[in-house]
Amino acid sequence: METRFIELLTPFLKFLGDAPLTPDTPLRELGLDSMQAIELLFALEDAFGVTLPDDDMNDATFATAGSLWSVLRAALDAQQVRAA
Repeated sequence: METRFIELLTPFLKFLGDAPLTPDTPLRELGLDSMQAIELLFALEDAFGVTLPDDDMNDATFATAGSLWSVLRAALDAQQVRAA
């Protein structure tokens, strides 16, 4: 996971405290609710210059930091292929 991703995600996790953010970090348990998930989605799309597929906007995607990063990484990879 990129530093920029971690820096964007961390403020949405009000119960994270000083714990490290890892791929297994459970987002919902640490305070990410559905409204914040939408705000986070927009922040990630703006910061990374991608549009995340609507089909990937589900509970599984927002389950852990790693699952969200995987969807974002796939969108970044697809964007690079289209640009090539």
